[in-house]
Amino acid sequence: MTQSGQSVTQSSSLSDFGSRGDGAPLTSTPEKASAGTVPYSCATTASPEVVRRLREEVASLVRGWGGCPDAVALVRLGVSELITNVIKHVEDPRCRLEVHHLGNEVRVRLFDRCREVPAVTIPAWSAEGGRGLLLLRDMTTSLGYTCVPGGKWVWFTVPMEPVGQS
Repeated sequence: MTQSGQSVTQSSSLSDFGSRGDGAPLTSTPEKASAGTVPYSCATTASPEVVRRLREEVASLVRGWGGCPDAVALVRLGVSELITNVIKHVEDPRCRLEVHHLGNEVRVRLFDRCREVPAVTIPAWSAEGGRGLLLLRDMTTSLGYTCVPGGKWVWFTVPMEPVGQS
C-alpha cells in the first residue's frame, strides 16, 4: 500500500525473457493484466480433476466465440499449465481463472495466492517437466504476471485466428 492507501501492483511480460535458463525472476515491460468484461470466471481449488474440467470448459468457450483450432489448443495447454503450476508450486490451492474475449484475441488469467513471480527456465534435456511456461512464452501472443495484494495474476493472450488471417 502507498501512503495514500492505494494498492501497488507489479506487472511484467514474460515474452522478453531470454533463454538463460537460470530460473531468475522475470522482468520486462509492464502490461495490463486484464481489460474488457469478464465473460468467464471460476473460483476453485486446484486439483488434477479441476485441470481437466476447466481446460475443456475454456476450450468450449473459445470455440463458441469462433476461435480457430490453434487458439482452442493453445488455450487448453495454457489453462492446464497455469492450474498445474498452482498444484505444484503454491501452498494454498485456491485460485480464480478468468477468460476475456478482447477483439481478435483471448486473454486467460489465473490468480493464485503466492507472491513468488514465475520464472521461465530451460530444463535439462532429460527432465520430464519444466517446459510449460517456456512453451507458452513461445506459442502465445504474450505471457506475463501481475503482482497484487494477496498473490498474483499469471496471464497469456492467444489470437482467435491464425496469425496473418485476422
